[in-house]
This record gives sequence, structure tokens and C-alpha cells, in this order.
Amino acid sequence: MEAAAVAATKPLIKVVAICGSVREGSYNRGLIRCAIEISKSSMSGVEIENVDISKLPLLNTDLEGKGTFPPVVEAFRQKIREADSILFASPEYNYSVSAPLKNALDWASRPPNVWADKAAAIISASGGSGGSRSQYHLRQIGVFLDLHFINKPEFFLNAFQPPAKFDENNNLIDAQTKENLKKVLLSLQAFTLRLQGR
Repeated sequence: MEAAAVAATKPLIKVVAICGSVREGSYNRGLIRCAIEISKSSMSGVEIENVDISKLPLLNTDLEGKGTFPPVVEAFRQKIREADSILFASPEYNYSVSAPLKNALDWASRPPNVWADKAAAIISASGGSGGSRSQYHLRQIGVFLDLHFINKPEFFLNAFQPPAKFDENNNLIDAQTKENLKKVLLSLQAFTLRLQGR
């Protein structure tokens, strides 16, 4: 069987991509755009949907009814519920994850926890260490949420170190970084299928 035919038989996995920055010009948002492009142009069996978390209200259990959530929260939870795996693009704020991302994590963890038993990967574009501290903190949070993160490859991008990694529209342009991002997606795909026994 030809390689193209083999690739076409791969089961489809649905990946929800979440950017921890709500800023339109975020480099992490640029990473997600590139991941979506890679999944469409040079991978098979992976469908990535960018899910916006900017409209989620601050977590307040007073907003919950008996087993119900505000419509915007319920819509977000449903996206997570339907996903096979999660791709987090996590900037680093004060050695940790961003407030919008933590808020999204908390809303989707309200009973029933819709993160449970899903595969996940983290990518980061930041200064300094490229977001490594935020990633390690997110992994700690993931223990309680019962998320299963891939361990390798890790992806930390110092967005400000030359040569330029992004263009004037914050789109990823560095070829090696794109290749590193593709390796993360391939690892997430393989791990998701293994976790699901497919």
C-alpha cells in the first residue's frame, strides 16, 4: 500500500487549541495559527480548532444552576468534552500560567470535569526561557485535572531572540521552529491514539 493511502487511513483526532493570551497580537496565537496550517498542509488525521476563552466570565459558582452553567461556559465545556486532545499555547505571566487560561481550566474542571483522561501538549512563545515555568506549572495543574501531557518533545520559544521568528502580523516564519511545532503535533497525535487504544 502506498504511503499516501496508509496516511489516509489514520483515524481522525479532534484537537482543541487554547491560547492563554487574549491579546490579538499574541505570539502564542501565532503558534496556534501555524499549528492549524501544518495540520492541514502536511499531516493527516488531525483537525485543530482554535477555541476562544476571552468571553468566559470569571469563575463564580453563584453563576451555576443545578447542573447548569452560563451559556458561554457550557459552550466552552462542550468543545472540550468533544475533543480528543488539547493543545495549549501558554504564555508565561509572573512565572505561571495566565489568568485567562487558569480561569478556563477552572470552569471546565467544575463537576463533571471535562478535561479528564484527555491527551494534551503545551507550546509557548515568550521571553527569557520561552515560557518553561508556565508549562511546568500547567503540568502540575494537569495532575489534578487528570490531563495526560506528552513529555517529548518540549517546545519553548524565545520569541525575542534573533533571528526573527514572527513577521509583522505575528505569523510564525522560522522554518526550524515550524518543524519543531510539527514534531509536537505528531507526538500528540500518536499519544492520543495510543491513549484511546486506536
